[in-house]
This record gives sequence, C-alpha cells and structure tokens, in this order.
Amino acid sequence: MGRRRQHHRTALLAGLTVLTLSLALCSCSSAQGGDAADALPGATGMPKLTSIDVNPHDRAQLRQGGTLNLAITQFSHQWSPIHADGSESSTIDVTKPLLPTFFRSDAAGTQTANPAYLQEAHAEVRDGRQVVTWTLNPKAHWSDGTPITWRDIEANWRALNGRNPAFRPSSSTGFELVASVERGKDDFQAVMTFDQPFSEWQSMFNSAANAPLLPAAKVATPELFDSAYLDAIPLTAGPFKVERLDPAAQTVTLVADPAWWGDKPLLDRIVFHAMAPAAMGPAFAKGELDLFDNGPDPAGYRAIKATKGAAVRRAGGPDFRQITLNARTPALADPTVRQAVFQAINRDALIRSDLSGLDWPAVPLNNHLLVANQNGYRDNSLGLSRFDPAEAARKLDSAGWKLDGGVRRKDGRELSLRMVVPAGVPVAQGEAVAVTRMLKDVGIEVTTVTAAANEFFDRYVDRADFDLTVYALLGTPFPASGSRAGFAQNGGANHVGAGSAAADAALDRAAAATDAATASEAVNQADGELWKVAGVLPLYQRPQLYGARADLANIGAEGLSDIVWENVGFTR
Repeated sequence: MGRRRQHHRTALLAGLTVLTLSLALCSCSSAQGGDAADALPGATGMPKLTSIDVNPHDRAQLRQGGTLNLAITQFSHQWSPIHADGSESSTIDVTKPLLPTFFRSDAAGTQTANPAYLQEAHAEVRDGRQVVTWTLNPKAHWSDGTPITWRDIEANWRALNGRNPAFRPSSSTGFELVASVERGKDDFQAVMTFDQPFSEWQSMFNSAANAPLLPAAKVATPELFDSAYLDAIPLTAGPFKVERLDPAAQTVTLVADPAWWGDKPLLDRIVFHAMAPAAMGPAFAKGELDLFDNGPDPAGYRAIKATKGAAVRRAGGPDFRQITLNARTPALADPTVRQAVFQAINRDALIRSDLSGLDWPAVPLNNHLLVANQNGYRDNSLGLSRFDPAEAARKLDSAGWKLDGGVRRKDGRELSLRMVVPAGVPVAQGEAVAVTRMLKDVGIEVTTVTAAANEFFDRYVDRADFDLTVYALLGTPFPASGSRAGFAQNGGANHVGAGSAAADAALDRAAAATDAATASEAVNQADGELWKVAGVLPLYQRPQLYGARADLANIGAEGLSDIVWENVGFTR
C-alpha cells in the first residue's frame, strides 16, 4: 500500500519469482465474479466476498462497439502516474488503458507476462548478483510509431532510481536497487543488474503496481519528466489513445487505437467524467455513467440497488481508509503527540459511521501494510490502536502540552490543528465532525478546512498544507515494494513527512527476502515501527463496491487483478 486514492475511494533466487505475500484473499472463489464466496479462514468477522467481481465473459460473447462512461474524482494537471504529483487515482485510472503494463495480475495477485509488451522476463543469479532480462515484443510501439525498446526501460530506471534529486518520482522502490540497464541481444532486450536482491521485481513496469512504462522521449530529463505530461498526454502505447482532454467539460475521451497490435478493443470510446463522489450515484442512476466506484457511501449503495438494469459489483479490496497526520507542522512534530492523537480517536465509532448501510462489517484494521484477511496479517500496534483518551492525555502532559481551560497550551501556543477534507464527500465530512469532537475531549482544538475536489491533493496534500487529512491508500499485489513510497523516510508519496530508519530497513528486508515467512516477518516488523512513527492511522479495509450496468462485462471490483481493457465491453 502507499498510493493514495482520491477522497473516498501499496534475497536472491535462481529463477526468482514474486513471493505469494500478495494482498490476496486467502480463500478465493474460483469463478471471476458472481456472488459471495465462502468465508475466509482466519478472518473472524470478515465478509463473505469474492476476491473479484467483474461479470466475466469471453470476447466472443460481447458486442463490438459502444461507449463506456466512467467517473473520476478530479481532472488532473499531472497526467504521468509515475510522477510524485500524479500518484492519485484519477491520473492512474485514466492512464491504465493508455500505457504499457508488462504483467497481468490475477485475482490472487499472481503475475504473468503480458504478451502485448513482453515476450519473456526472468531473473537469475550471475556472479552472485540478481539479473533480470526483459525481452520485449518487437511489435510494441508508442503512438508516434517509435518502437518500445531497451532505451525506454533504461530511461525509466534513470528517472526513478532516486539518484538525481531533480527527478520527482512517485516511487523509487526497486529501481534504486538497480546498478545498470544495458542492451541485450538486440534493441528489444534489456539486461538489468541489481546491486542487491529484489524479490518483487515483477512490480516494475506493472500497472497492477501503478507503475507503467513511460516513453524515454518524455522522461529522459527532469524537465521532461515534470512537464511532458503536465496538462497533456502526448504519447501512449495501449489499446486506446487520447481523443480529447477537455478541462472545460472536465472530461477525458479515449478512443480505440487502430494502430494497436493486440486484440482489437471491443469498445469504441471510454469517457472519464470528473465529478464529486457525491454526484456519482445520481449520475449513474440517470444513465450518465456505466460504472462508478461507490466506496463507503450508503446513499450511493442504495441508489445502485434501486437503479433498473444495474448490478452491484463487490469484492474484498486491498485498499484502506486512513487518517494522515502531518509531522512537518510544529504541533505534530513530536511523535508522542501524534501517538496521543491516535489514542484520542475512537476508531470503532468512526468505522461504524462510515460503513453504516453497506452490508460490510465494521472491523478495525490494525496494520499499515497488510489487510486483515491477508496471509501474514497481525496486530503490531503496541496499544496505539486502542481508544484510550486517558492515556492520550498523559502523553500530551508528558510532551509539555498542559490543559488550560478547555485547550492545551505549551510555550504560549494553543494545540490547534487544521483538518483538511474534500468537498462533496459525506464520509470525510462526517469524519471531520467526529474527530473534532473526540480531540476536543483531550484538549486539542480542530478546525475543518473544506477543499475543492480538484484542489484537495494539488493544493493541500501535495504541498503539506494540512495538519490532519483523510483519504484511502491504494494497495497492490506487492506489500513490501508497493508500500515503500508511502512510508519510507524519503518516499515520494510519504505525506506524513516522517518515518524511521528501522521501518525502512524492515521494508528492505521484506523486498529482498528469499521466502514468504521471512518476508511476512519483515513486513510486520516494519508495521510495528510505523505505529511508533504514528503518522498514518489505519481505519478499515475499504470495500470495493461498484455500481455497474448489468450488461457491462470484464470490469468492476477487480480486487488484486487488473483490467484487460481490450476485453471490456457489453454483452450481446
């Protein structure tokens, strides 16, 4: 986990394979879609859900043509999903049909090479070092006709490896471990040599990990990396291409690319409509959207069930709702104060309120890196997940914040915090009201700042202009590498502005582990250190609840899988 989701809505082995520590549901239904599967073993109180619910159909059962209308929560400025300012759900959603993904992820998070871009990839040990050889499909090319070659892999590595601070990648995970990228037998083969082992190398150039490949021509310099995809999507290489970015209408229109070398897309067009989450349910009910991510919105959930010709697509997701504390703000610079804030918040009450009416159990999540029904999950919170206002008050006293009337003061300053929430998101508004009341009980004053939907990340979160904020973090099939950018001290998506060397070291051990048990232990050690940092307070595993046209196939609640966009369509 570690990638943010906007508003409601991350040692050496010969023939190295990705560890099965993926954020998969442990007892997955074998069918891709349908109704509830069996209860998950060891997941007390967890819902009976499938791991994927996408109305699966063979291409032959679907009709050619049609327009798919989807919702996003902002019309982005930075359209590069590997840029620090582009690592949010709207940019990621729009670019997935447009950019190369080297692997396909199934419902269990297992990775297989995507033949559209990759003929073969394998890891081996040479002279004691991990070497990954990427053999590209020579038919693959960018939308200007330029072939995709080893130079693209090299340029992405140089932009993402963290060695040049002028680049601002959303994540350097994995890439910072690479010593070199060289040409292989021809231009369509790249040989990547690692300084140290990286077990989750399949997360690289992988849309399931929100890390697609971008063209060398647009990322080779820091200036290009920053500006090429700013208010533009100049080059693509997917089954769809951009027809129009329309900031006035707040829409992005994609069309099937006739130069695509894979299976012909079934859809003619995909139109993304930027709108507040609260507007998505009504738009779906009126037929203006074919699919939308309802998230934990009871009103939207009721609207889906009441809409004629609609279906609920639901699955257990790897994402989680959380509260972020900004350690850069003076009042929260002390981890003892942040820990006190954690213990002053009644998570059970927040969760019950958020999930009311969704047919989803109000079970707190007590881990930053693993969801509750995942292999290896355990509670490492050292009591910091427990609602304990008396202990919170003791911590504040020990940190020098003494109660003076109804508010705590230190050195003449009040303990006053700004909680920034996005407009049009009832869940966030409710959380702000409840948190304000809870923190007031221990002498902390909270003022709510409501941000316009298009400014929530760009204006506030990305600029660290908040003390508290709420959104959901995106999970991936790669718990160690997928989480690092959001939690490591120098992580490009670390909005807390704090971390610990011990947590970083544990994440490194997890990423380099030779077996799942070692990786699981390291992941949990990292989680324990993150509780001490007290920057991100997990609330609950976020349900994937989508409203879908009943005749829409091969898309919906994907869980850990990814969408094969050329196979999305409508039944005959």
